Amino acid sequence: MKIFWFIPTHGDSRYLGTSKGGRAVDHAYMKQIAVAVDNLGYEGVLIPTGRSCEDPWIAAASLIDATKHLKFLVALRPGVTTPALAARMAATFDRLSNGRVLLNLVTGGDEQELKGDGLYEDHATRYKTAAEYTTIWREILKRSHTGESYTFHGERLSVDNAKLLYPPVQAPYPPLWFGGSSEDAIELAAEQVDTYLTWGEPPAAVKEKIAVVKARAAAKGRTLNYGIRLHVIVRETNEEAWKAAEDLIQYVDDATIQAAQQVFKKMDSVGQRRMAELHNGDRTKLEVSPNLWAGVGLVRGGAGTALVGDAETVAARIQEYADLGINTFIFSGYPHLEESIRFAELVFPLLPIETRQKLAQPNLTGPFGEIVANNYVASEAKNVIQKEPT
Repeated sequence: MKIFWFIPTHGDSRYLGTSKGGRAVDHAYMKQIAVAVDNLGYEGVLIPTGRSCEDPWIAAASLIDATKHLKFLVALRPGVTTPALAARMAATFDRLSNGRVLLNLVTGGDEQELKGDGLYEDHATRYKTAAEYTTIWREILKRSHTGESYTFHGERLSVDNAKLLYPPVQAPYPPLWFGGSSEDAIELAAEQVDTYLTWGEPPAAVKEKIAVVKARAAAKGRTLNYGIRLHVIVRETNEEAWKAAEDLIQYVDDATIQAAQQVFKKMDSVGQRRMAELHNGDRTKLEVSPNLWAGVGLVRGGAGTALVGDAETVAARIQEYADLGINTFIFSGYPHLEESIRFAELVFPLLPIETRQKLAQPNLTGPFGEIVANNYVASEAKNVIQKEPT
């Protein structure tokens, strides 16, 4: 089990749908989150992409030297960049970070946004481009280890004698991740990617989706890893957690929900449609599965569900997804700095033993907690003090 967090380069806040509690996401703040999750033992961070975000490559590269072990999941954008350029960027990042880059293939789901980036392709055409783009990208990186060049002439893209002189650290190429729910997306995943990602749908829907992707990949002689993208709202009690969930959307009014949902309906992303259909904009029907809350998706595009509950409940829900074959979890919470710490403190100790051992900081020894009365270890203070003569 691998646990990732999220760098909110599109903005952060204590509340959704309002500027109240808003927080500037400058480099200092991104660095705070990256250093915190690196020290806490998270596997890596997802850096989002799109016109609402800071550029993921520049943001991620700026955090290499601030971290030691953290991996960065950054976006490959077919049609927005060329595959040969993207291969050089990936190899350079991998070399400078000593093997800490992961690539997230993003085809896009909003045609209006894509046109703003100069990409005029419908859904089906984007996937044809993505398939050729990924083929070229992978082959250039694979051949860089032996100094070979690569020539490819496809329907959408072509390269002649493409060559990469500086190979990546990770062989044959940095792992390629991808999420998509359409038929085209599943075909692309089965054929080319290493980790298939799903947004946080109810377990039954996730089970069905994984079964389809797994069968399609097996037919091509391939085996994939599987990951899930979720928000999390964890507190010491279930009551506190659900109160925090309601607080998160307390300033979201019906007009804001309606406006957001209208934008989502115009997108051609099947995954976004599935997210919206979990609640259909109805704030009275947000618990779409036990402890799976769709309130975030009222106004946020993309991942719109959160696991809500005390630590034991959230850990149990995580295990339910793990039992379906999910081995990577990408979490986030508002605000992202504080919630990364809270989640680690409350939930990490309840994860499977091999995960706990990986997350542990081996060089740290006790005592833990503030020393009581300048003399007693916190875990022992009560018994020691009670035994002292009066």
